[in-house]
Amino acid sequence: MNRFFILFSLLLFIFPLSVYADCTCESESEDRNKVEALKYKLAAIASILTASAVGVSLPILGKIFKTFQPENDVFFLIKAFAAGVILATGFIHVLPDAFDHLTSPCLSDTWRDFPFTGLVAMASAIGTMMVDAFATSYYKRAHFLKAKPVNGGDEEAISGEHQGHVHVHTHATHGHAHGPAFGWQEDLGSADILRHRIISQVLELGIVVHSVIIGISLGASESPNTIKPLVAALTFHQFFEGMGLGGCIAQAQFKARAVTIMAIFFSLTTPVGIAIGFGISNTYNENSPTALIMEGIFNSASAGILIYMALVDLLAADFMNPRMQSNLKLQLGSNLSLLLGAGGMSVLAKWA
Repeated sequence: MNRFFILFSLLLFIFPLSVYADCTCESESEDRNKVEALKYKLAAIASILTASAVGVSLPILGKIFKTFQPENDVFFLIKAFAAGVILATGFIHVLPDAFDHLTSPCLSDTWRDFPFTGLVAMASAIGTMMVDAFATSYYKRAHFLKAKPVNGGDEEAISGEHQGHVHVHTHATHGHAHGPAFGWQEDLGSADILRHRIISQVLELGIVVHSVIIGISLGASESPNTIKPLVAALTFHQFFEGMGLGGCIAQAQFKARAVTIMAIFFSLTTPVGIAIGFGISNTYNENSPTALIMEGIFNSASAGILIYMALVDLLAADFMNPRMQSNLKLQLGSNLSLLLGAGGMSVLAKWA
């Protein structure tokens, strides 16, 4: 957990430093107004910070807001909507931006002669799947080995039939019960929690990468006409992305400290990116080769992560859930929520 946050804290500082490059392609003309742009940037920080914090907190505070508890049907509808937002973010917002950056005329022909964007996105999705699979199997093995009895001499007949009843033998000295029925249920529950923990961390990874880039781009812009639509679009975007992430964090059952760190980290990422962009706005050139390549590669990787997580770990997991499969009304509602989330986020591409 600590390594995860250290890695992406470094990203906040490494990326801005990488975009200080000599300009080989002139910036597009725009309506520049530093004073007015600053007002919108401050409004963006406040609006996005509030929306992110509220969005990620609602599912986590399920004990207070009963609607957002994982066992509630409404929780499935909200997660489907949020997954649609995340999926559209990957396909409609992040991936096209990556294509634009890596096929820019400001770059050499090498970058335009090969679809590096698709390659990086594919590699990112495959890498996410590998991390997902290996981490899950590793934690499962570690958990099950820890749960196995150490001393063979302590192994006794754990169950037997007497007058038609099953008896479970317990060791007072070990403080745990043996029995296939109880042990199997406990293992399944632990495996599910581990799975949700991995999902929430990898999902936050993908969200953080593109949130940093979006924040820096907005903060570095000095055009009010560019910033104004972004404020509303990113506020909506961060709120529902936060709800999707918050739902995963709630199901992961982290300790209070870890939950707080993850929620704060998500909430602050875009505002911090905006602040960094504002700080480097005088020297930042979005059309420099270094900036284009870095943004293109990070956006491609982020798109691959978001698309994989939305389809495999959010949508497939919930839509194939026995509870949803046995409830036609919930199924139809979840499909509608998915389409609304993806459609709404897609429409925002007109402004952001």
